[in-house]
Amino acid sequence: MDVRVMAGGAGIADSAVVDSFCQDASCIVLRIYDQSPFGNHLDLGPPGGAVKTPDEGVNATATRVLIQNQATGETHQVFGAKFEGGMGYRNDNTKGVAVDDEPESIYMVVAGGHFNDKCCFDYGNAETSDLDEGEGTMEAVYWGSCKGWSRGKGSGPWVMADLESGLWAGAREGINPQNVPIRSDFVTALLKGDSNRFTLKHADATGGKSGSPGLIEEENGKLQMLYGGKRPNEKYEVMRKQGASILGIGGDNSNWAVGTFFEGVITKGYASDDTDALVQENILNAGYSLLPAVEESPAFTFIQNSA
Repeated sequence: MDVRVMAGGAGIADSAVVDSFCQDASCIVLRIYDQSPFGNHLDLGPPGGAVKTPDEGVNATATRVLIQNQATGETHQVFGAKFEGGMGYRNDNTKGVAVDDEPESIYMVVAGGHFNDKCCFDYGNAETSDLDEGEGTMEAVYWGSCKGWSRGKGSGPWVMADLESGLWAGAREGINPQNVPIRSDFVTALLKGDSNRFTLKHADATGGKSGSPGLIEEENGKLQMLYGGKRPNEKYEVMRKQGASILGIGGDNSNWAVGTFFEGVITKGYASDDTDALVQENILNAGYSLLPAVEESPAFTFIQNSA
């Protein structure tokens, strides 16, 4: 069954159709539709170099949240894509996706309390071979607390760049103190890449309505710069991106990470800071929030080191 957006729903999926169809059964998402004219739909990921079996699909009704119809002001329930290890989506035959050293901008909105330290909860550009082709053959935004290469301040979670053969919180191995953890029910994660430079940003996707006490509060949901500068080393100076699109996995089908995805964009071009701010404003206007029954319990539970 295809789930389409509601008529006049400003791009909001028709969750009532899902509820009806899945009422007496467990439903799996087989395809995540690209709403752009390119039609780069994401299907279940094939075997790859790291995991040589196909990926499983996410449960269609595992995560339910509230967003606001910006045209009418009405609140609607929608579903996210909750990845619990062994799950992933991919398209190795895309159109209009950046290749080689072409500039690129990527963002996603994720559940801030669902992550682990495994590789790799990614969304972005990857190899068309489903293999690790070496440094510079990927450019994907990552969410989690993996410490295998570079990392941010504290214990995470962090927004990092998966550039293949390395997750990067900045330009160097070890700790980038500017890349601070962020904890909110919903998080905006952003990565931009251009000729020998990349930028990482994050923001509270609720505008400060669901942050965790004791951590740095994001200013009214504004994007915060985590890193902006040269790529890590000479192996990444000239990127060799191949243009596949992935979600929930690494470029070689490393699928041990967990995370929950709500929306995202992969597009050519290095977006300006003003454009980034407008994207974040649109996300805030969507009014992401938890269901009332969930909000009565602790704000969020961090799931670390799970598979």
